[in-house]
Amino acid sequence: MKHAAAMLFVLLSAGYAAASSEGTWDAMRQDIHDRCLALRNSTGSAGETVIEVNPFGSERFGAAILTTRLNGGASERTICIYDKETHAAELTAPFPE
Repeated sequence: MKHAAAMLFVLLSAGYAAASSEGTWDAMRQDIHDRCLALRNSTGSAGETVIEVNPFGSERFGAAILTTRLNGGASERTICIYDKETHAAELTAPFPE
């Protein structure tokens, strides 16, 4: 039964992803990138940030991994969560090294 439920979820997810045009997905990814970068820049920490936006996220949320190379050579990793309905974004606390 678990296998059937998992297959149903995969099929529904694929239909959800296929229902939007590539342009719509690209616009969402760009919005996630921009909002997450703005949040990162507002933290006041200096450093170059690389943002990896998950191509589709979950049904309700988009997600991105932010990796910032801090002055002194250390790296800081955070997750940015993006609400697809409200377009609000939040950053997690940095992961410990």
